[in-house]
Amino acid sequence: MTITSASGREVRTNAAVARHEVVAIVLEHYGRIALLKRSQTVGHDQNLWHCITGYLEPGMSPRQQALTELYEETGLRPWDLFCLESRPPLILTDHTSTPWLVHTFKAVTSRRRLRLNEEHVSYRWTRPAKVSRFSNCVEWLGLVLDAVLEQDQHQKRALHGTAERGKP
Repeated sequence: MTITSASGREVRTNAAVARHEVVAIVLEHYGRIALLKRSQTVGHDQNLWHCITGYLEPGMSPRQQALTELYEETGLRPWDLFCLESRPPLILTDHTSTPWLVHTFKAVTSRRRLRLNEEHVSYRWTRPAKVSRFSNCVEWLGLVLDAVLEQDQHQKRALHGTAERGKP
C-alpha cells in the first residue's frame, strides 16, 4: 500500500505497521467546512475543534465507517450527501510515537443544520482559509485538512489553467 506521510511524501508501507486505524471526514457545505467542538465527556481532545472522526471497527471498510461516523456525529445519512470521496490516507504518530493509519474522506452536503451527539457541544461552518483563527484545534487537524483539500486545489488550478489556455 502506498500512503502519504504527514510530510507529504509518498511511502510504501504495510497497513499492519499502523497499530490503530481511524477515519477522518472533512464535511463541506457550499465552500465552508464544519469544525466540531469536542465535549468534555470524550476521552481525549476535550474542548478542541476537529473534523468528524472515528475508530475503524473490525469488519468495516473505511467508507462504511465514514458513513457510520457521519450519521452518529452529525445525523447525516447517505442521501444527505452530494458525495463522499476517499482522499489520501495518512500515517500519523501520537505523543508515544505510535503510528495511526488515517483514512481521509471529503463529504459534501446541502444540509446546513447538523444534529450533534454527545461527542460534540457545537459546530461552526468556516472557510478553509480561516481555520487558523481557531486556536484550540486538535493537533493533527491541519494535516488532515491538507490531505483532503489539496486535491481540490489541484483540480481548481487545472481548470483555471485549461480555461486560460483556451482563451483566444
